[in-house]
Amino acid sequence: MLIIGVDTGGTFTDFIWKDGDQWGEYKLLSTPANPAEAVLEGIEHIAANRDYSLVHGSTVATNAILEKRGALTALITNRKFEDVIEIARQNRGRLYDFFYRKNQPLVPRELRFGLPGRVNQVGEIIEELTEADIETLLDPLATAEVESIAVSFLFSFNNPEHELMVRKVLARLGIPLSLSHETLSEFREYERTSTTVINAYVSPKMRRYITFLSDRIGEHPFRIMQSNGGSISAETAMRESVRTILSGPAGGAVGAFELGRMAGFPRLITFDMGGTSTDVALIDGKLPLTMESSIAEYPVKVPMIDIHTVGAGGGSIASIDAGGSLKVGPESAGADPGPICYGKGEKITVTDANLFLGRLIPDHFLGGHMDLDLSLLQQHFATLAEKLKLSPTELAEGVLDVANTTMDRAIKVISVERGFDPREFTLFSFGGAGGLHAAYLARDLNMPQVFIPRNPGILSAAGMLMSDVIKDYSQTVMLNDEEIAEETLEQQFQPLEMRGREDLREEGVAAERIELELYLDMRYQGQSYEIMVPYGADFREQFHRLHEKTYGYCNREKAIEVVNVRVRALGRPEKPEFPRLPYVGERLPAAALLDERPVFFDGNSEKTRIIQRDQLQHGNLIDGPAILVEYSATVVVPPFATGRVDQFGNIILTIEH
Repeated sequence: MLIIGVDTGGTFTDFIWKDGDQWGEYKLLSTPANPAEAVLEGIEHIAANRDYSLVHGSTVATNAILEKRGALTALITNRKFEDVIEIARQNRGRLYDFFYRKNQPLVPRELRFGLPGRVNQVGEIIEELTEADIETLLDPLATAEVESIAVSFLFSFNNPEHELMVRKVLARLGIPLSLSHETLSEFREYERTSTTVINAYVSPKMRRYITFLSDRIGEHPFRIMQSNGGSISAETAMRESVRTILSGPAGGAVGAFELGRMAGFPRLITFDMGGTSTDVALIDGKLPLTMESSIAEYPVKVPMIDIHTVGAGGGSIASIDAGGSLKVGPESAGADPGPICYGKGEKITVTDANLFLGRLIPDHFLGGHMDLDLSLLQQHFATLAEKLKLSPTELAEGVLDVANTTMDRAIKVISVERGFDPREFTLFSFGGAGGLHAAYLARDLNMPQVFIPRNPGILSAAGMLMSDVIKDYSQTVMLNDEEIAEETLEQQFQPLEMRGREDLREEGVAAERIELELYLDMRYQGQSYEIMVPYGADFREQFHRLHEKTYGYCNREKAIEVVNVRVRALGRPEKPEFPRLPYVGERLPAAALLDERPVFFDGNSEKTRIIQRDQLQHGNLIDGPAILVEYSATVVVPPFATGRVDQFGNIILTIEH
């Protein structure tokens, strides 16, 4: 069967498809007003009247939060706890910013309702809640024309009776409800409430989007990528939309992990530069998971691949800041109007700077299917350069330097600031713009190598075809040192394991393809936060080692606590295989050499070979300077780098320092 992966980005919508042994890719400009239009257009181009299955990474939930365009949501909680989501943790995101203001809650004060009834920390009901109490909310909710409802009661993860009662009574309104014990069955009421509110806020919009797509693609199998690196059915994604917040970037991390492992590179720093933003992640032998994420400063406490995002992409706009210095991003030209060279934009972008310096080849952009107009750039660069007292060439290189500095800082956040040395990792570059900047980032960070896969511009879509079906479960248990015994832990894991197997069977996974991973959230007694530890015979020692790696010390004499138990249920489908290429030698085939053109590097114009990447073969060596063109991306090999083609067609750049 034809299988299609699709990733919706801010500028382009990317497709990859596999039909038997044949692979193909396709890109088209995104349709911000309705992202589904580009998805459907691409499917029609690829599949026409054929049978196919689809895995989709969507930005619908992300954009709903960033743009504050989610559903009108109400929150129902315990009386006197209506303001938990506004009080939050009282942390200031920017300590020395006198003008700092926290984002307003997604639920306004007039739509936050408190009810009587209370459950204590062990799940005992100490104050009753009646159906009559809940019925008092029917008229206010209907009058406010609420579109979605979040329900979050204290300690509902230990006893959900009151939340279930609310669902039963309010079901007559016909409004979707998100219950906290189903969304996040863990303690810390602020994070649990915030996660539940976000799920309620984005689910109606996600449901409309998925329904719109489903109605048009008919009976074809349809799955949605999750933030945790696995996919779920479209039906599940409509209920648990909070789990799709980073679905596109997660696909890229999965693809990088799988291709890196296959090619013998288990330690990677991934660098995904698209049209609007750049996503980076550190892979040290396995995909990095985090339980402490946020979006637009709202906590989202569901498992996600640990990805750091900055506002630097091909469409990032160059401007002059209040101090008279050159600034790049985070504002982006997006798909409409796009960079100046696309024909409609009027503000200089990173893409324009690359084209101005000769690093983008107009007649080979998107395989020659999209025009880039160099003539449109001259006046814009001359005008901005004059204001900054630079030459146009210095301005273009300055735009790239500023963008590179932003991305350099992002990589240091996930490496140096966490105790990892970038020099011990390979920079895995992908995204439509990644190959234009990767060698410079590696040089700045003293990284020895850059890994550029085939079809780098659509790797996020490819990663979706390589993903497992994954469901994550958790439960707060709060076991002290004396209570932590193998038998006790097995009893706590058992119901989550049963749910995992049953849910994956409902997702269509055969029993023999289901695997379960067990984890414990552990901490020293008296600490406030936990470390996630794989469960096994030596879990105590594992905790001490991980604590030492994370914080620089451990104390084997100190009592420990198990706060949460976690189960990760994985369905392992058959995954696409990548053919190995026969070794042919170092010399480039004549068909690969397209042209020679002047390109600016570090202020100098150098004669540079233009190479058709699709013609390269295993063993070929590429001495810089060179520009590699292919359908989905352009790769710059500067004078200080040398490339070689491996057995899978990946380009491995060696950086001279």
